[in-house]
Amino acid sequence: MRIGIDGNEANIKRRVGVNVYAFELLRSIYQLQTEKSAKEQFTIFLKSAPLPHLPPESDFWHYQILPDRPLWVVTSLSSHLFFNYFSNKRLDLFFTPGHYAPPLTLMTKICSIMDLGYLEFSDQFTKYDYWQLRLWSAWSILTSKRILTISKASKRDILRHYPSSQGKVTVTYPAFDKNIFNQGTKVEKKILKKYRIQGKYILFLSTLKPSKNILGLLTAWKYIESQFPDTKLVIAGKKGWLYGDIFIRTKELGLTKRVVFTDFVSEEDKPSIIAGAKVFVLPSFWEGFGLDIVSALSCGVPVTCSSRGSLPEVVGDAGLMFNPEDPREISEKISYILRMSKKDYNKLARSGAKQADKFSWEATASETLKIFELL
Repeated sequence: MRIGIDGNEANIKRRVGVNVYAFELLRSIYQLQTEKSAKEQFTIFLKSAPLPHLPPESDFWHYQILPDRPLWVVTSLSSHLFFNYFSNKRLDLFFTPGHYAPPLTLMTKICSIMDLGYLEFSDQFTKYDYWQLRLWSAWSILTSKRILTISKASKRDILRHYPSSQGKVTVTYPAFDKNIFNQGTKVEKKILKKYRIQGKYILFLSTLKPSKNILGLLTAWKYIESQFPDTKLVIAGKKGWLYGDIFIRTKELGLTKRVVFTDFVSEEDKPSIIAGAKVFVLPSFWEGFGLDIVSALSCGVPVTCSSRGSLPEVVGDAGLMFNPEDPREISEKISYILRMSKKDYNKLARSGAKQADKFSWEATASETLKIFELL
């Protein structure tokens, strides 16, 4: 079988969210293929040369760079795939590990849909991003033979908004790297120093954007920060969109010296940042999965998070849930963990590590390949 994949989401240095999903999935598929005697043939389409972190070319794994034009998926990829369909090297299947499947192609397509949070919280997106996500995702869902999604919550939303997708949506959970995120992960002080982190801290790690409810987290921290003078709130992650109010609110609440903003944290530095935290908090209004929360669980860092979206199924009974609309409740859950006895704290940590063991990139890749082979 000849399989084409849009690899651009994975071909990024500063990976977050869907970039991590695409990269880890490609890497795990490659690894599984090296262990097979009969291999599929993969062509990974890119708009620029593959970065060193991507798997090397081999007898079954090839990269093809198409001209980097505006609206690349339409102007370069779709036109190439259209003509490819009539060639003797025609692809049997094309996979997009994201929302933007190529339009006007004739071969069988599969796409991944992370979540439909933009339909529930349209005011948390710029108009351009909202309409691009809404229209293109709808087209991808309509024209794809199979749809992969990353949680049961996202699957329910897809079926609710797009009833015609009944029977073609499959959940393939993302995961984390067990080799670097575990209860033995060492905290390197030089990495914490690099991000100006000192002493005890509560960690938020994700992209700075409205759906993450950072304003609610700041309000929650204001309620209790005076009770924990030796602890700071670390807000780690790159600036996404509509993030200006976060910094304004920090000043308004008088929290400038009680909150550390790190900006983007590289994948290499994440283990120390996560493993060093006393609490990991994710107050999102919506999450398709929550990659870093599983890494925190695996490191034995107690987690408290929103009860919305996929988070209840990802965290299970291994974390404390709260209503993201209620900053007082957020503060109570954070405070509860910080005040835990060592015995109870360690018990919650062990529970988190056990929950994290349910997720594996190898399983994600294996399930994805099975779907490919069925088409």
